[in-house]
Amino acid sequence: MTLTVYPDGRFEYPQGIVRCALGRGGVRAAKREGDGATPAGNYPLRRVFYRADRLTRPWTGLPVVALDTDDAWCDDPLDPHYNRRVRLPFTPSHERLWRDDSLYDIIIEIGHNDHPTRPFLGSAVFIHLARANYAPTRGCVALAPADMLDVLTLCDETTAITILAPGRPA
Repeated sequence: MTLTVYPDGRFEYPQGIVRCALGRGGVRAAKREGDGATPAGNYPLRRVFYRADRLTRPWTGLPVVALDTDDAWCDDPLDPHYNRRVRLPFTPSHERLWRDDSLYDIIIEIGHNDHPTRPFLGSAVFIHLARANYAPTRGCVALAPADMLDVLTLCDETTAITILAPGRPA
């Protein structure tokens, strides 16, 4: 199954089309670290992380991992752990996955820039939960909680996401 993301904020899956938030830098084929853009391309879905203190384990065919308070994601392009999950304390630049808000209560890891990881081409690209007003992300795709849970029920290890660049035909 392939999920399709359109640059105008539509997210298409077999059950229909829902709204999503995208990066403040738009959608770009040439993604760079810190540009705020959502990377155009076709990517596998790797695994799901969730906050077990806030939610029950989501139903999905993807591998599922409960987050821990010490989980983070390395976003330092010069570190050998770049674009990988790390444990705190961690000195190089990183993003905490255990957040006070609900945006990372469920995260789907997108296989962008991960095999092999290339410095400066973007890290921590996820599908996560959207803010109530669908405010732009820092480069991720964000869905409403109900939509996220619905999408997850259809996903397995063969599921991919296609993020279309502006001007590319569907």
